[in-house]
Amino acid sequence: GIVGVFGYGGGIVGRYSDVAQQFPGVAHFHTVRVNQPSSKFYSSDILRKIMGIWDRRGSGMTNMHGSTGDLVLLGTFTEQLEEIFYELTHDVGVDLGGSGGNLRTPSCCLGKARCEWSCYDTQAACHDITMTYQDELRRPAFPYKFKIKFSGCPNDCVAAIARSDLAVIGNWKDDIRMDQEAVKGYINGDFPANGGSYSGRDWGAFDIKTEVLDLCPRVVCGWKAMNKIDNAECTRCMHCINVMPRALRPGVEQGATLLVGAKAPILDGAQIATMIVPFIKMDPENDFEELKDVIEKCWDWWMEEGKNRERIGESIQRVGLPTFLQVMEVEPLPQHVKEPRSNPYVFWKAEEVPGGFERDLAEFRKRNPM
Repeated sequence: GIVGVFGYGGGIVGRYSDVAQQFPGVAHFHTVRVNQPSSKFYSSDILRKIMGIWDRRGSGMTNMHGSTGDLVLLGTFTEQLEEIFYELTHDVGVDLGGSGGNLRTPSCCLGKARCEWSCYDTQAACHDITMTYQDELRRPAFPYKFKIKFSGCPNDCVAAIARSDLAVIGNWKDDIRMDQEAVKGYINGDFPANGGSYSGRDWGAFDIKTEVLDLCPRVVCGWKAMNKIDNAECTRCMHCINVMPRALRPGVEQGATLLVGAKAPILDGAQIATMIVPFIKMDPENDFEELKDVIEKCWDWWMEEGKNRERIGESIQRVGLPTFLQVMEVEPLPQHVKEPRSNPYVFWKAEEVPGGFERDLAEFRKRNPM
């Protein structure tokens, strides 16, 4: 069944029992999604108020927190929905989250509130996008769900790259900052590796070759004489920074990389996100305009081309990444290539062919006699 609250197309997931006569206590078991604060920072007062509402008007069961991000309240009757909505919005000051074919509740990591690696303010970005796109959050108009997740650095603590339609991953454009004395300190055993997270056992002396150099995804990660990083070859995996946090830090020119198309298996198999935009500035004073331009281009194309219950990643897979890059006005990069071309047919545009498609047959026969 379809249920909801007045003015909202999402936020309530309707559930009814097929055997209501046998189990009248769960004849309805609707789920209420509550929009979480950025980084899920709750006060105990807010949590007590929400739990009090749910004890009075629902089953008392909750999901804290689902992978979607919302605080999920499990199980209530239709006649309680408007009452719950009123009390949540007026007495507690929280709103419903997203459900259905719409923008789902944006979520973010702890960001600069707790993490020294965060390359932009994830909480400001998450809040701004949530407030800006209320219509897309409240009134389902998309082919299917669209999730935006904000991670402050490539460690990606909200797993955005694996389960969000748009992953905003903090990144840096310049060189990794290095403290040479601290590097020597790690090599000499003055500091525990990985910030001391493995200090419960005796792992032996720190070996920079085994624990850093040999594990670099680029193999040559570019450490030369153990005192220099080949930043041109760096993939921003963060491994060396995580192992030696006293010695290494992200660069100063910080922003985000945008990846599109991750999803769990529904119509098609699971997909990991594809890097689309290598770097943008994440400027709260500019209201994140650069990010919003990308979001709206994605939506405009997907709402026109996407099929019912097709995530944007599946649409891209169906029509091809080159088409999507053209729509996004992004120049193709080597990092966009998933595998060598297997299709022998390549279709060129007239402007991409020197001289265009029109040919003089007589001139051609002069060069290529039969």
